[in-house]
Amino acid sequence: MATQKQRSAAKRNVKRAQAGARSKQTLKNLPKATRTALGKEGSKVRSGTEKSRQEYYEEAKRLGIEGRSRMGKAELKRAVQRRRG
Repeated sequence: MATQKQRSAAKRNVKRAQAGARSKQTLKNLPKATRTALGKEGSKVRSGTEKSRQEYYEEAKRLGIEGRSRMGKAELKRAVQRRRG
């Protein structure tokens, strides 16, 4: 059973964590151009016109591209396109 002091400390910690989460809404704090680019990228993936990182990774694996596990999506996409010609 927690004491009154422990309960009040726990409530204070929860409120502090909630306030921190609200203030750190990182996507909202990004520059407008970045938010726009992220939205466009997300909509491409949702619509099916853009492959996921995993799909680019599998294609890079099939093509034998070295260093693919350390590459991000954009790097994988460029590497696959270069290999294909």
